[in-house]
Amino acid sequence: MIQKPSIPRIVIAGTHSGCGKTTVARGIMEALTRRGYTVQPFKVGPDFIDPTHHSAICRRVSRNLDAFMMGEDGVTEAFRRASAGADIAVIEGVMGMYDGVDGCDLASTAHVMRILSAPALLVADARGMSRSVHALVKGFLEFEPGIKIGGVVFNRIGSPRHRELIEYGRTVPAVGYLPRTPGLEIESRHLGLAMAHETAPTAGLGELMEEHCDIDQVIRIAGEAPPLPAGSTDQQKRSARARIGVAMDEAFCFYYQDNLDLLERSGARLVFFSLSRDEFPDLDAVYIGGGYPELHAAALESSPCKKRIAQAASDGMPVYAECGGLLYLCESLETDMTYRMAGILPADARMTERVVALGYSEGTWSGGPALAPPSGRIIGHEFHYSQVDCRQDARFSITLTRGRGIANGKDGMYSGESLAAYMHAYFPPSFAMSIVDAASAYRRT
Repeated sequence: MIQKPSIPRIVIAGTHSGCGKTTVARGIMEALTRRGYTVQPFKVGPDFIDPTHHSAICRRVSRNLDAFMMGEDGVTEAFRRASAGADIAVIEGVMGMYDGVDGCDLASTAHVMRILSAPALLVADARGMSRSVHALVKGFLEFEPGIKIGGVVFNRIGSPRHRELIEYGRTVPAVGYLPRTPGLEIESRHLGLAMAHETAPTAGLGELMEEHCDIDQVIRIAGEAPPLPAGSTDQQKRSARARIGVAMDEAFCFYYQDNLDLLERSGARLVFFSLSRDEFPDLDAVYIGGGYPELHAAALESSPCKKRIAQAASDGMPVYAECGGLLYLCESLETDMTYRMAGILPADARMTERVVALGYSEGTWSGGPALAPPSGRIIGHEFHYSQVDCRQDARFSITLTRGRGIANGKDGMYSGESLAAYMHAYFPPSFAMSIVDAASAYRRT
């Protein structure tokens, strides 16, 4: 099918991290949903957590748009595919609007705006400022020619007098003045905000946005986005030929929906289960994403799944894991105390007080188990407060050109048919196919 190319779309951009763009994005999504719009949410960058809040509000899976991991064509294709059937797309930006990789434009919010020809609503934190906020906004308007900022939401307004002072001398459309409202912010922890399933819905956020922001103007700005070049969203789906288990619970919840979709198109039937609560299902392979195993280490240690997955891996079942999943496949995990983990990889893991790695990672495949492509590029990102101490005989399947990895520029530790990396990879089709092929081969044996 050919996706309607003219879907209204708006980017919620910010002057800096912490200015309130997540609150504004969530509020606009909720206000539009309450009006009966079918809203397709997106998040610029590699973040796993903000999309869970979008999905809960819009009741459609929020997708990442990351020009570093996906490329410009990949951003456009993912946007078209996910927006099918939606009335409007709301895209939450990342960091400050112009902040990209290594201090340049790549993968910034502004970069994604240009790729999608999408106008922005700029969120400016006016706390502690009056007239000076206009100088800040003027800089964003004029910094990069061709960028379309349709209006501004002035956030954290302290009083009616504060609003009057900002109104004086304003030269750009004010879409909203959002007052300081305790309780709007989502609780944070070491990997960012709390997940949507861990927090209660913010009562009245949509109503607050309707009261203090011009939602009709938001819709008009979104409708000014020009048509995108037409493109096919047809994705041929192969018949299911392997059952791949996806660990999905409070401990393991960091997954790109595009990766899961690609596995299904490559011939996987996905089976979601909990490593901490469920019995081990009948599977041909396992995919364990990132998350918070350190917060659920006791339950993971005592779960019947631990012995079953170790036995399955010993029997040759392919197991692929990322970040938190890597910690689970180690012999032990040290948090407040030391817990025994699955023991599939020759290493011990321990939590650290400070962030060990944060940023994009990139490398090439250099051998390994059947689920690893024999060669090619692999791209993703890493963010963790942990360290993996490997045995001397540890083997690695990824040589990094960017990022920290597990040890000495290496990532993708493997043993038998099990492989785990600190990298949260954005799957290329060749990798998804290798995982399904390996699972299918195990099924036949």
